[in-house]
Amino acid sequence: MATDSWALAVDEQEAAAESLSNLHLKEEKTKPDSNGAVVKTDDNAEKTEDEEKEDRAAQSLLNKLIRSNLVDTTNQVEVLQRDPTSPLYSVKSFEELRLKPQLLQGVYAMGFNRPSKIQENALPMMLAEPPQNLIAQSQSGTGKTAAFVLAMLSRVEPGNKYPQCLCLSPTYELALQTGKVIEQMGKFHPELSLAYAVRGNKLERGQKISEQIVIGTPGTVLDWCSKLKFIDPKKIKVFVLDEADVMIATQGHQDQSIRIQRMLPRDCQMLLFSATFEDSVWKFAQKVVPDPNIIKLKREEETLDTIKQYYVLCNNRDEKFHALCNIYGAITIAQAMIFCHTRKTAGWLAGELSKEGHQVALLSGEMMVEQRAAVIERFREGKEKVLVTTNVCARGIDVEQVSVVINFDLPVDKDGNPDNETYLHRIGRTGRFGKRGLAVNMVDSKHSMNILNRIQEHFNKKIEKLDTDDLDEIEKIAN
Repeated sequence: MATDSWALAVDEQEAAAESLSNLHLKEEKTKPDSNGAVVKTDDNAEKTEDEEKEDRAAQSLLNKLIRSNLVDTTNQVEVLQRDPTSPLYSVKSFEELRLKPQLLQGVYAMGFNRPSKIQENALPMMLAEPPQNLIAQSQSGTGKTAAFVLAMLSRVEPGNKYPQCLCLSPTYELALQTGKVIEQMGKFHPELSLAYAVRGNKLERGQKISEQIVIGTPGTVLDWCSKLKFIDPKKIKVFVLDEADVMIATQGHQDQSIRIQRMLPRDCQMLLFSATFEDSVWKFAQKVVPDPNIIKLKREEETLDTIKQYYVLCNNRDEKFHALCNIYGAITIAQAMIFCHTRKTAGWLAGELSKEGHQVALLSGEMMVEQRAAVIERFREGKEKVLVTTNVCARGIDVEQVSVVINFDLPVDKDGNPDNETYLHRIGRTGRFGKRGLAVNMVDSKHSMNILNRIQEHFNKKIEKLDTDDLDEIEKIAN
């Protein structure tokens, strides 16, 4: 892949790097506009539901930065074919796909030895002739980006100097991450080139783009296709809509994506990916992907049988802190995560623990993505034993050696009801935090006791009371 033919000029690449380092994980401080540009919001405002949804884009970027290898998912893949009578193919090696030699070289150069679970099923569908549409559920780290990049590179005719593949990303920064994968996988195809349709990449009006692959944010791509006519949408062969759940959380992106899709030819291959499939994502997917094959992850039966769960009764925040200090000596033999409901509580708690001389890492919403990635790496390497965080900050982070989870605040949804899914994610055997472990829940009011009782009912699992003044008992449960 010829990097000097990219439509992103050198100063734009520098701007991109600066933008990447300045992207905050948006809890209070920042909020992206429809093209991924970051604008400031009120420093003192509490995080709204919309801001929490928009944090997904930054969270997704964080996961890409800290992911050193593919996740070995335990979820089973469920395949729903457009035509149930056609044979279902899956592959166990990349050679079975009969890729062009330059592409196979690119795949191996990236360190992929065999297809991931998602790739085994998705790639034969994506590379089939005639092309088939696909809606796929895929979490970070499953090889999803490499799969659709492979599909795009397989369909491109290098001799034709006009856009043939179009990929939409929710933000500028995520577009750059996908661009890196295209560059790496296509490096043995020097005649292929890539253009970034992102805000700030100015082209002369009336100019036609010669790059075969275009990746960008919906607003700019729409302008390039309609108003500015840099791209002829009727010549697009592959249309990828990545991170659909993040996309529809950003104002305007949903309508813009639908408008772009309607300009494309009927035989254009449509590929849509999303980490989650709540109703809003599903409705959106059905609007932009006609007659799709569908790949979903079947969640394994989740159980808390191997988790020792306790609660500690306190009267206020200071008593919770005192109880935590008593537990702390026992839990530092393992790695622990302490969850707080708000950024303010997390900051206060980390500060108080530091005053007591403890080595504590804090994940805060004000941190830049790269700073947060560094904190997680240090924690993963065991340089800090305890990580204090809010739920939003920790979404998607998989540090497997965590064996103790403390809910300084119990997880609740925006209406104050128990958030059972989050509780499971924090402590569950098949959740993010390893196979076996210990969970301690802090209860400081009748309301939080009610929340805990409802969590017990939901999982049909009794949570035992713990006396934190009994050090022998703490040591016994922690070992």
